[in-house]
Amino acid sequence: MIDETEMDLRPRKAKKTRRNTLLVILGLFVVAAIVSGVFVVNLANSFNSQTQKIAQAFPEESTRPVKATEGPASKAQNILVLGSDSRAASVDMASEGEASDQRSDTMMWVHIPGDGKNIVMMSIMRDTWVDIPGHGQAKINAAMAYGGVPLVVQTLEGLFKSRLDHVAIVDFEGFKAITDSLGGVKVNVPMAFTTGNKQHTFNAGPQVLNGDQALAFVRERYAFSDGDYQRVRNQQLFLKSVMNTALTPATLTNPGKISDLVSQVSPFVSVDEGLDAAAMASMAVSLRDVRGSNVLSFTLPNLGTGTSADGQSIVIKDDAAISAIADALASDTLVLHIDNNGLR
Repeated sequence: MIDETEMDLRPRKAKKTRRNTLLVILGLFVVAAIVSGVFVVNLANSFNSQTQKIAQAFPEESTRPVKATEGPASKAQNILVLGSDSRAASVDMASEGEASDQRSDTMMWVHIPGDGKNIVMMSIMRDTWVDIPGHGQAKINAAMAYGGVPLVVQTLEGLFKSRLDHVAIVDFEGFKAITDSLGGVKVNVPMAFTTGNKQHTFNAGPQVLNGDQALAFVRERYAFSDGDYQRVRNQQLFLKSVMNTALTPATLTNPGKISDLVSQVSPFVSVDEGLDAAAMASMAVSLRDVRGSNVLSFTLPNLGTGTSADGQSIVIKDDAAISAIADALASDTLVLHIDNNGLR
C-alpha cells in the first residue's frame, strides 16, 4: 500500500525527470545549432575565398532582357555554366570581358523553376551557328573569343529572350575533384569506348568512376562517330549521376563530406560576383526537396550539321525550337515540355 508521502513524492519526481529530459534535449539543440552555425560559416568562407570571381560577367544593361517582376518567371533562376580546359590568362581575360583565344567547349543553360521542384540543364552544341552581336554569324563558342563572358551572355540572352541571373565557369579538373570528394560516382555508361589517347577504356553498363576516369569520360569526343553530340550526352549523364550521389541523405547529413566537397571543388570554379555563398545557400534552401530524379536534361534541338559560307563545319540551329524554349522560359513552363527523351 502506498502512503501519502509516496503519493506526494512520485508526481514531483516525474515532473523533475521530464524537466531534466527537456533541458537535455534543449541543450543538444543549442549545441547542434552552434556547431551547425560554425559549420555553415566555415563553409561559406571556404566557398567565397576559394572561388575566383568573374570581374565582368554581364553585358551593358541596355542590351539585356528585362526580368519579370511578377508571375512564376519572376521567381525562376537561369544560370549559365561554361566548361573550360584552362584557368590560364586567356580565361582571366575572357572573364573581364576582353577578347581572348579561349573558347567554351561546354555550354549549359541551367533553369531552376520558380517552384524549386526541378533543375533543368539545357546543353548547347558549341558549333551552333548563331548571330553574335557585333560580329555577325559564327559558331556560338566563338563568342568567348570575341568578347569574353559578357558577349556569351549577350548572345544567349538574345537567342532565348530571357535574362541570365548568374554565370559560373568550371574547369574540367573540377569534374575530377567532385568525383573524388564523393568517393566515386556511379555512371551507367551507354556504350563501350576507348579514349583517343588510349589511356582509358570504358565498358558499357553501370560502373563507379574515380576522378581520373570521370575527367576522361566528360572530355572525350574523338572516340564517337557523332563526336561532340555524344560528349554532350555523356556530360549530362555524368552531372545527373553526380546529383544522384550528392543529393542523398548519406551526403547531405555528412558535414565532413559536404565540407570536403566545397573545399575541393571551389578552386576550380569562377562565378559572377552575385553568386556568393549566401546566394548559393538561398538556392539550396529553395531546392531542398530536389533529388536526382528531379534533374532533367536535354540538348538544344538543331537541324543537323552543315557548312558555313566560309567552309566551316557547323550545327544548324532550329529556330522553331528556340522560339518554343523562349516562350517556355518566359512563362516558366519549360519542365512541362521535357520527358525522358528530352524536349518534346
